[in-house]
Amino acid sequence: MRTARATAVEEVGDPPVDRRVDRRAFLARTAALGTVAGVVATLPAVPAWAHDPGRGGPALDVANAYAKPRPEAMADPTELTLAEAAWMIRNRKISPLELVEAYLARIDAFEATYLAFNTVLADAAREAAKGLGRQRPRGPLHGIPLAIKDNYYTKGVLTTASSFLFKDFVAPFDATAVAALKGAGAIVLGKTQMGPLATTRATTPAGEITTVNAWTPGDPSVDPGGSSTGTATSVAGRLATSGTGTQTGGSITAPSNAQNLTGLKPTMGRVSLYGIIPLSYSRDHPGPLARDARDAAIMMTAMAGEDPNDPRTQGLPKVPNLIDAATPVYSGNRLRMRWNTRIGVLPGYADGTSETAAARRSFLSAMAAIRGVTLVEVPFPDDWALLTGNDFNNVRLPERSEPFMPYLRSDLRGFGVSLTSWLQGALLGGNEYITGQRAKLLLLERVLDQVFERCDVVVQTSPTPFDAIGLPEIGFPIGFTAAGRPIGTILGGQPYAEDRLLSVVGAYQAVSDWHWRRPADPVAARLRAQAGTRGRLTPEEAAEQTQ
Repeated sequence: MRTARATAVEEVGDPPVDRRVDRRAFLARTAALGTVAGVVATLPAVPAWAHDPGRGGPALDVANAYAKPRPEAMADPTELTLAEAAWMIRNRKISPLELVEAYLARIDAFEATYLAFNTVLADAAREAAKGLGRQRPRGPLHGIPLAIKDNYYTKGVLTTASSFLFKDFVAPFDATAVAALKGAGAIVLGKTQMGPLATTRATTPAGEITTVNAWTPGDPSVDPGGSSTGTATSVAGRLATSGTGTQTGGSITAPSNAQNLTGLKPTMGRVSLYGIIPLSYSRDHPGPLARDARDAAIMMTAMAGEDPNDPRTQGLPKVPNLIDAATPVYSGNRLRMRWNTRIGVLPGYADGTSETAAARRSFLSAMAAIRGVTLVEVPFPDDWALLTGNDFNNVRLPERSEPFMPYLRSDLRGFGVSLTSWLQGALLGGNEYITGQRAKLLLLERVLDQVFERCDVVVQTSPTPFDAIGLPEIGFPIGFTAAGRPIGTILGGQPYAEDRLLSVVGAYQAVSDWHWRRPADPVAARLRAQAGTRGRLTPEEAAEQTQ
């Protein structure tokens, strides 16, 4: 690929966060985090702090958080994006209760096929909607129905993480992220299916496949993307406006790519993990799965912020105006970047004749045509294959085993189909763990120095390296296969550069329409034919899929 350069544009608004962050300080912070992985309790026992999303940070109730609906969305409330639904509620064109009822009707019609939810909170959602309907709309999340992954504590509701260990657990309080979304007026429609303890695609604890890909509901063998797939399927299938996921090994960006969504995995610490059942202290990242960049920005603005119950969130740069960042900018009628942006392209990213390679080339061409974009070739960092391989990646396993050691000592059956990886973590030696932590820091240092010295964002073919080193990334649609399955890609950014990532995707979505496409509704006859044919993951398959 030849480097494609664009004419610089006059930039809009405040500079992006990545121009103001000390990358070496982030490296030092990551090193410190690795040494205190067991200091903070990750299964809390006291009420979470219900923080105010607007405290000292960007406001949610801004003009760009509202979008006048497309004509095709006016006929079906479930087709409204979050920003469009917010416009409708603010302008009294639809009530929160009408919106909730529209989603509950689709859940009644199609949930038996999708199996996206563990628990549907129909009565509670209706009551919340009635109350919010009597209030003056206070922001874009007011009256918006959301799907919450079932590892987020949700007060008074079963929170099982699809695990035998938590099958009867009713959360005594809301996770900080859930409290923030509710505080902004969001309505919880239900808790979504997930991989047991977030380790595989969504299954029962015993490994029976539950959630299907919304684009292939008649074929359960098609991977819906990872442990957050209950949320992804609910949003893609129009059973919820947006939703929450967690990512430790690709479980926000992968289901987004598989189901035509826009999923944002933030920088480590940008969103509190307090009240979320843990998988890995230094790699768990909560974030949104949404229809487009603007919706992801609204969700992230509400979820992000400092939390006294999670030291990983403290002392970070102020959350920037993510909603404006995700909003396309024009000079006259011509689209331009909000900030001049160098997009790094790694070797081999768009090579070959596959449908995915062709979609990637089209994506790069579309970006190169936007004023303010420069495509630049960037190398893989030194020893990339070694540092991102399983020899070092498996050192994440002790972090998942450590808080669950009492369970591992008392009854191994509680871990169901994912037992193998938990045992691996318990048996890994301390010297291997320490070596792996050093390798992770070396990888982070090389990514910061050898990649981001040349570019502002970088394309990726796998989400996992950025999970390990805590950098932000965003997954979004760039096409479809001939068979009608979504094709997505991933962009990675510098520390706390969610604003930059959202600006790139927001600009791309202004010149493409992939994100507007929705899957066909399941056929009732197909629902009956599927009974008892969903399949089961073997322990070996579960070990291969572990997040």
